[in-house]
Amino acid sequence: MSLTTPQSPTSAPGTVTAPGVCPVQHESLGDTDIRVPLYTPDFVADPHHTYSEMRRKYGTIVPVLLAPGVKATLVIGHSTAVRILNDPNHFPADPRTWQKSIPEDCPVRPMMAWLPAARNNDGLEHKRFRDASVAGIDGIATDTLPSLVEKAAVPVINTFCRAGNADLVRQYAFPLVLEVLNQMVGCPAEIGQRVAAGMAARFDTVKSREGMIMLKQALMELIRLKREQPGDDVTSRMANHAAGLNDEEIFAQLMSFYGAGFEAQRNLITNALLLMITDDRFAFGNVLGRNLSTINALDEILFNDPPMANFCTTYPRQPVMVDDIWLPADQPVVISLTACNNDPKIRRTNDSEESSLGNRSHLAWSAGPHACPAKDVAYLTVQFAIDLLFDALPDIELNGRVDELIWRPGPFHRAMTALPVTFSPSPPMNIV
Repeated sequence: MSLTTPQSPTSAPGTVTAPGVCPVQHESLGDTDIRVPLYTPDFVADPHHTYSEMRRKYGTIVPVLLAPGVKATLVIGHSTAVRILNDPNHFPADPRTWQKSIPEDCPVRPMMAWLPAARNNDGLEHKRFRDASVAGIDGIATDTLPSLVEKAAVPVINTFCRAGNADLVRQYAFPLVLEVLNQMVGCPAEIGQRVAAGMAARFDTVKSREGMIMLKQALMELIRLKREQPGDDVTSRMANHAAGLNDEEIFAQLMSFYGAGFEAQRNLITNALLLMITDDRFAFGNVLGRNLSTINALDEILFNDPPMANFCTTYPRQPVMVDDIWLPADQPVVISLTACNNDPKIRRTNDSEESSLGNRSHLAWSAGPHACPAKDVAYLTVQFAIDLLFDALPDIELNGRVDELIWRPGPFHRAMTALPVTFSPSPPMNIV
């Protein structure tokens, strides 16, 4: 399709905007019946096959359904995604116009609805919210992370180390990440449990509205507590930042922190563990050793199968032409971090081992003004958590077959419901 509208001088390369209602739209983005659903069991079971079929049929821009009746555009081309992520003028993150047409009980609405948070705003408001968030996160000293993770991990490992078997999703990653995040934000354990349950419901898009209510109640309770009893934690630092955030705004930033921290970190832990215990390259006989293997495994998972698979949603305010396709105004444009990372145009070879080990050019942390501000803290936390587990239980093996694992529903994340393993029973470790 040729470009029929002069390119705006402020547009990103390959982007054309048109005023008013777009007169031309690619037929692939029109009808619901040809859109690819991202909520079906088939997609959840084998998303890579779906991405491959998308690329063959549509190229870089794919018409999808995030939930029944919820239309969106999925970007699966790496260079196209980078352009969009770095062009907030044409691809703003504010969903308020879009969400007016979405029912309150829509299962993906709690994940996508506007909040006074950095990820849903651009310009001066984005800077105000992000400055406060960054200040809260930057107060986490990375040299204290090994001790923080160890203090959380050892009691958790001691609950199952003598049994010889465990579910590393429920018994390790979930309680460990929750405790670490609670310590970072100064959150009491009881409030943190409600936060975790609400967050999981949002991502699974199952009872997501109820999960959002539970989540907000818990975080608002935390904020009131920190207003009265401030401490050296993320919540207190945001509450006392010069940006002057009110309670609703602090809640919104904490939503992003817990959302990225809890869901992404625990899924990264378990996805990397699955790779390490099923791939001979990460076995003890490998000359790299466990610690270096952990780094390699994390980089490979972030490249090939990141825990946040489809995210970084934007909403163009007017029709935009991208890669010769007209994208309609006020319809979600979702970046498929997984598909973009696996774009054949950026892979050095067709061998995933050679093309991803040690390669950090992926988009797992997003890019542009909305890139994750906590990636260093998150990466180190996950690395230490995996190393501590293998130090305690070095002979972990998968209990069952890989094709028997069940993946959680939802278009946004890549997460197992359980990771059953066996190992040699070990005595409890000393509590640090």
